Amino acid sequence: MAMADNGRVVCKCTAARRSFFCFREVSFDDKPNRRNHLRNVSAVPVFKNGIFTRCSPSVAGNSILSMDARENPRSSILPSSRDKRIPIYVMMPVDAFCIDGSGRPRIRKIKALTVALKALKLAGVHGIAVEVWWGIVERFSPLAYDWSLYEELFKLISESGLKLHVALSFHSNVNSSSSRNGGVSLPLWIVEIGDQNKHIYYRDQNGYSNDDYLTLGVDHVPLFCGRTALQCYEDLMSNFAKKFESFIGTVIEEISVGLGPSGELRYPAHPFGDGRWKFPGIGEFQCYDKYMMDDLKMAARKEGKPQWGERGPQNAGCYNSLPSEVPFFEEGEESFLSDYGCFFLEWYSGRLLRHADDILAKAANILKKYQENKQTNILLAAKIGGIYWWYQTVSHPAELTAGYYNTALRDGYDPVASILSRHGAALHVSCLEMTDGDNPASYLCSPEGLLQQIWTVSKKRIHLIGRNTHERFDRVGLWQIHANCYHSQAEPVRSFTYFRMNDKIFRAENWNNFVPFVRKMSTNW
Repeated sequence: MAMADNGRVVCKCTAARRSFFCFREVSFDDKPNRRNHLRNVSAVPVFKNGIFTRCSPSVAGNSILSMDARENPRSSILPSSRDKRIPIYVMMPVDAFCIDGSGRPRIRKIKALTVALKALKLAGVHGIAVEVWWGIVERFSPLAYDWSLYEELFKLISESGLKLHVALSFHSNVNSSSSRNGGVSLPLWIVEIGDQNKHIYYRDQNGYSNDDYLTLGVDHVPLFCGRTALQCYEDLMSNFAKKFESFIGTVIEEISVGLGPSGELRYPAHPFGDGRWKFPGIGEFQCYDKYMMDDLKMAARKEGKPQWGERGPQNAGCYNSLPSEVPFFEEGEESFLSDYGCFFLEWYSGRLLRHADDILAKAANILKKYQENKQTNILLAAKIGGIYWWYQTVSHPAELTAGYYNTALRDGYDPVASILSRHGAALHVSCLEMTDGDNPASYLCSPEGLLQQIWTVSKKRIHLIGRNTHERFDRVGLWQIHANCYHSQAEPVRSFTYFRMNDKIFRAENWNNFVPFVRKMSTNW
């Protein structure tokens, strides 16, 4: 898949070569019938760079090493949760489809994908997570929806006996470092509008636009052939529900709605793939498109401080600044604690919360009849970003630039939980494979502290569903996921999405860890 200068997908499918990766027979301590089923899976395809490659079998042992509780001290589980089964979804490969010469999307490597789905099913995986891209479905012109790719894909997954988590994706992944084969742009007719008006995208203090997602400043502005951005999202969600009505609540059990870059409720304060930001930079505020600036000016006038609406904070550093270098994130007179700082952060985070409220209200209304039907099972979800670096500082600067007004003095995730609770939506959280010790101590990271805070605000209010941020195939990483999913002080997560299917998962040394992980999550086996 190649990418033209304008960011559009221009690749053509070519006939893929096939080869298979054979893994040794695995053995379990119990359930001989399950062992026999897995023995029938004689070959699993390898996904690599969009082409099948032949690999040599690993010399990993014949037996799978069990993940014993002794491997991790955080093994205590509430008695009420010990028998809780947590369904595992595996996200589709990033290169699962392409755009052919006629401009139509098509599934790549369909025979190999079919074998892989059957292997995952036999391993105990509950379902597959599929990104439904706005840039594929409504690609060429407004309100002209093409669901053919997803009709074929959903049928294939359903016939494999697997369920679906559908991620309605209103963002682009062209700039994603994980999508080097080209990725999916926003709809081409949206791109054409953006070529004439760069302010439909988020913009930083230097005027650089991020075209991965429309700025929330246009949610209620009719710039898109007479529709607002919010109406565009609602129309696609309605058409999706109409098209796949027979699947919703039966095959499709979870639907997450994209709310920002990478589908997450946040600003693109830490853009990766274009060189502007590198971990652990604090990021930059993204409020300089004219629509958000107009809103900021209006809010400042209402506050009686019109001068506060002229610009964002001028002492907040740049993408790769460290907190100690930046006055706004310290505790001086012109910091985040000042009257101006509090005003700006309330406005900046408040606009993000309103964005989530508006979209989730539409999604909940569309799914209402399915959720009220006792014969179906459907869960609405929303993702947030796992911004864990500099979490141990007072100001939490990386979270503030991303739009979470969360500091050592203020809980920024409680308002998010309140909005999700209002619409009956679950919170999709990441970083479940991580520990505080995974990063240098000087970065003051705390994924564990972030997760603990989210567990606290979610108690008895909303469901949590989890995912990993980085690939982990080792037993330590997988056990950390298990320990977090069955947290000792919180209800188990509703489900877990494993990120993502590729060639590595089917290598013998990784498969020998992944299968018992799935079994351990499915405690009713």
